[in-house]
Amino acid sequence: MSGRERIVEAVTALFVATDQRDWPAVRACFADTVLFDMSSLGGAPSATVPAETIVDSWKTGLAALKAIHHQVGNFQVRIAGDDADVTCYGIAYHYLPNRTNRNIRVFVGSYELHLLRTGSGWKIEMLRYVSKFVEGNPDLERS
Repeated sequence: MSGRERIVEAVTALFVATDQRDWPAVRACFADTVLFDMSSLGGAPSATVPAETIVDSWKTGLAALKAIHHQVGNFQVRIAGDDADVTCYGIAYHYLPNRTNRNIRVFVGSYELHLLRTGSGWKIEMLRYVSKFVEGNPDLERS
């Protein structure tokens, strides 16, 4: 497997593990600390946080959903020694049947990531989501 393929696999593993709610596998995708930026969705400003903080917030924030589905593609990978920068498109579906019958919220955007090669493989040490738009029920968990 080429270096590029291993990097794409490392990024894809994060989204697959999230969809499966395999929180130990999600944690294994990250370096110990991560420059994390979801501010394009109105979240907190970019900050370096322990990986466990991200995993715990996703575990709590996604708990109510019946299903989660991430699809990523259009990978662009730049490798410089033990560092890699990746950009990719991403779509995320959140599904929760509810009384309003507005059961879905869709996030469309792109990801910017920085990975570091370690003894146990490529680890994500920067994750930025750049939202293009959000469609569907904005109050999905409260419906």
